[in-house]
Amino acid sequence: MSALAPTLEAFFTERLAHQRQASPKTISAYRDTLRLLLGFVQLRIGKAPSTLDFADVDAPLIGAFLEYVEHDRHNSVRTRNARLAAIHSLFRFAALRHPEHSLLIQRVLAIPQKHFDRAMVSFLTGDEIEALLASPDRSGWIGRRDHALLLVALQTGLRLSELIGLRCSDVVLSTGAHVRCYGKGRKERCTPLTSQSVAVLRVWLNELKGAPTDPLFPNRRGDPLSADAVESLVTKHTSTASKHCPSLRVKHVTPHVLRHTSAMLLRQGGVDTSVIALWLGHASIESTQIYLHADLALKERALARTAPVSAMPGRYRPPDTLLAFLDSL
Repeated sequence: MSALAPTLEAFFTERLAHQRQASPKTISAYRDTLRLLLGFVQLRIGKAPSTLDFADVDAPLIGAFLEYVEHDRHNSVRTRNARLAAIHSLFRFAALRHPEHSLLIQRVLAIPQKHFDRAMVSFLTGDEIEALLASPDRSGWIGRRDHALLLVALQTGLRLSELIGLRCSDVVLSTGAHVRCYGKGRKERCTPLTSQSVAVLRVWLNELKGAPTDPLFPNRRGDPLSADAVESLVTKHTSTASKHCPSLRVKHVTPHVLRHTSAMLLRQGGVDTSVIALWLGHASIESTQIYLHADLALKERALARTAPVSAMPGRYRPPDTLLAFLDSL
């Protein structure tokens, strides 16, 4: 067995599992990246993964792997950067165990992350929220579950993994009503509930009659909903809602868009970004700045405070719609 194989095994058993106590999701993501890399290298140079050495996995080959991820597998730049981050983590660990390969390792670590365009966050307007919440058919059990799930997602801004991980015992409907979740980075946080959410969840819990450890939003078998199932129901109800709210037809609504919508409702309500960061479970307030960029009303209020010299403050409005049309020709 080469030096690479035991180093890779120690990376998972010692570094990730023991020293960092990484979450199962992190370990799975790193495992998938390295399994994909080893398969690519085997096809490229014809050596079995267990016989590979560090000299076989050099910077040019890893660069070719990243090109393969992005162009052949049609993954996004974000995914490409995530794969590179996992590889960097492995090679930083290898640098401590194999200084004799330090030059090769430094060349791999020098491969940079790739820049990408950052689109403005997508979120729903008030009319779109009402249409989406009205779309489930609440005459049936599935419709009542979907309505409760959509309402909680829109009001709390929970991540998809946090939403499907909720248990019945995580909901507190007494004074100081809130939901408790375990989020990214294994951090526990509480998110308050509005009176509307409390009323809907109280009815739903009475109907569900689940044990404290049962999922809050189960499937028909009583198991937690999968991420794909939630994405599917959001797509289905968005399609239904678009019949009454045409603006939804041009929006790609996902569970994460519901999270963005919750944040934008807080932002438009004048809530400080530091509070929104706590609400969403962001590790840094920098992650919350995207909602400032997306808040057009905030920019319009700033524009209204400015004016040319000797001009009245305010945004320019055409004096007549017909004249405005002629001016646009």
